[in-house]
Amino acid sequence: MATKEECRSALEKLSDNLAGADGDVRKAAGFDRSLSCHLTDLDLTFRGELVGGRIEVRDSVPGPPPDKAQIRLAMTGDDLVALVGGELNFARAWTSGRVRLEAGFRDLLRLRSLL
Repeated sequence: MATKEECRSALEKLSDNLAGADGDVRKAAGFDRSLSCHLTDLDLTFRGELVGGRIEVRDSVPGPPPDKAQIRLAMTGDDLVALVGGELNFARAWTSGRVRLEAGFRDLLRLRSLL
């Protein structure tokens, strides 16, 4: 099982990947939204912002997200690490229910090029 530190590291790597992207990916990530990532196996939620194409993690809290972020992810810590490491395909994980993504319709349209 991935640790809290490994998951935080994976989010930082994802942020670096988004910041270094170009074209459609950079455009899709270049909007400001609140973000939460609930790690179901650790029962821990990272909260932050998607700002200027980067993920800025503010804090982590025990349990599910206490407030409703504009973009909400839920998965196991192992799946987060595997997604960021390129070992797990997001679209397959999402359609199979391993990863949950909730956002407004417009945000989902913008995020589709990231998926």
